[in-house]
Amino acid sequence: MGEGLKNNPDRREQLKDIVKNLNEGTNVSRVKKDFDRLIRHISPEEIADIEQSLITEGVPVEHVQKLCDVHVQVFDEALKKQKSSKVLPGHPVHSYKQENKELRKRIRRLTQGLKKGLDEATLALEDLQKIEIHYARKENQLFPYLETVGFTGPSKVMWGKHDDIRNLFRALKNSLQDGTETKKTAAALVKALKNMVFMEERILFPTALRKLPPEAWVHIRRGETAIGYCWIEPGNLWDANIMGARARGTTDSDSRKEQAQEGNPLPAAGSGPVPLDTGALSPAQINLLLKNLPFDITFVDENGKVAYYSEGKERIFPRSPGIIGRDVANCHPPKSVHIVEKVIESLKNREQDAAEFWIQIHGQFVYIRYFALFDHTGAYKGIIEVSQEISHIRELTGEKRLLDW
Repeated sequence: MGEGLKNNPDRREQLKDIVKNLNEGTNVSRVKKDFDRLIRHISPEEIADIEQSLITEGVPVEHVQKLCDVHVQVFDEALKKQKSSKVLPGHPVHSYKQENKELRKRIRRLTQGLKKGLDEATLALEDLQKIEIHYARKENQLFPYLETVGFTGPSKVMWGKHDDIRNLFRALKNSLQDGTETKKTAAALVKALKNMVFMEERILFPTALRKLPPEAWVHIRRGETAIGYCWIEPGNLWDANIMGARARGTTDSDSRKEQAQEGNPLPAAGSGPVPLDTGALSPAQINLLLKNLPFDITFVDENGKVAYYSEGKERIFPRSPGIIGRDVANCHPPKSVHIVEKVIESLKNREQDAAEFWIQIHGQFVYIRYFALFDHTGAYKGIIEVSQEISHIRELTGEKRLLDW
């Protein structure tokens, strides 16, 4: 593979200069020649490290995101020479790759559907859009663990690309309805999807496999079902319980016992009630109460870390165990992070009592509120985010009394 970036700071700086030159509008073919002269083989981790270094040095995520497609073209030949990382069915990376395999089939179906007419194209687009589950799983399960090893830049860039694709899905849906620029929008969507597959399989996944320890993949796998999968069921040759046991040096029996405990982390029967301001509830009762609230809540502590989210029957926004302990700034796409930080700062400083927003998403009307928490001394203790689907509430009129039930 040649000498790595860490052992060759001069080459690292030259590679970073190439990417900076692309951002400044340097001709792609010229940069590619410079790159080819510099090095013939490059590892996926080196590409990721370039992005990480740029962001660490203050280059805005949006700038790195804009040049992402361009530097994929530049590094295309070198990256294709890399051997594909092999993992067993059941491993998170294997599941991602299987979904990408299914994605390619559905891209072809969309292309064919556009030739056949509106109905076929619409059905194909709806099926293709399930890839958003794949992206949500990356954002909520894979990215948090990459952040724990200091790998934050490339995942932020990729989240921004996810949002670009989501916008293209909406644009194509509207285009199919009004019949304008359908081919152009579809071509842009297909290109973005294919580029994402390339970036995942040639850069993100190989780098993640190098950077994350075995136990991290165990936790990633165990939390994936909270988000779900698109088009596939994960395999079972790579078993998270067995792999977790090997990583800790425990037996398979011990591991499965631990997994059962992770699935039911409440204190054993007989644990005393927790005294509250009005009454007292057992931990099991508190958990049941929170799980059955008719809305979602997420609690971010005073240090800006996600400490809790409610596991309701119908989630509005994706949540999985991977976000627990995660910096709240990393739980949002780059373009909205500054807004989230501004809201939190405003509530923390008591400039506002609450912040509220409402959006329409997937046929739902969602009401979102943020509240700051302060203890009896007035010390700031965190933020609660409350999200509720209120379409039914907005339609209520007149009265319906208890006796009318």
